[in-house]
Amino acid sequence: MSVDSGSASMAARLGIKPGMVVQELGWDEDADEDLRDSIVEVSGSDMVDEDTDEVADVVLLWWREDDGDLVDALVDAIASLADDGVVWLLVPKSGRPGHVEPGDVTEAAPTAGLAQTSSISAAKDWSGIRLVTPKTARTRR
Repeated sequence: MSVDSGSASMAARLGIKPGMVVQELGWDEDADEDLRDSIVEVSGSDMVDEDTDEVADVVLLWWREDDGDLVDALVDAIASLADDGVVWLLVPKSGRPGHVEPGDVTEAAPTAGLAQTSSISAAKDWSGIRLVTPKTARTRR
């Protein structure tokens, strides 16, 4: 992949492609607007919220330590997710307000029926944790 200028590369790191439906959950004023703009720019449409009837290719879940029960949030995140879709759990980086301990994610993901595949630096203050439905679970649906 070529290194492109500006924000488009931010969305590309999350695997966002033109035409994808991206659902955003957990937005608050601390969310990274450059990343959000990048996703809209690359996907070609606005992100949908929790009230959508559309099937999401990607769910973007902004999550902070005090946001509640992570397992419940992840279960809600996969409710409208396509069988081959991806959940990007965005958490504040270490040392930032609201930082989520990695062990919390490691514990919550399998309970919600998800498997962690990778982690990236998604934005200046946010880490992205890629979560997918395990292939064995997909074949049983």
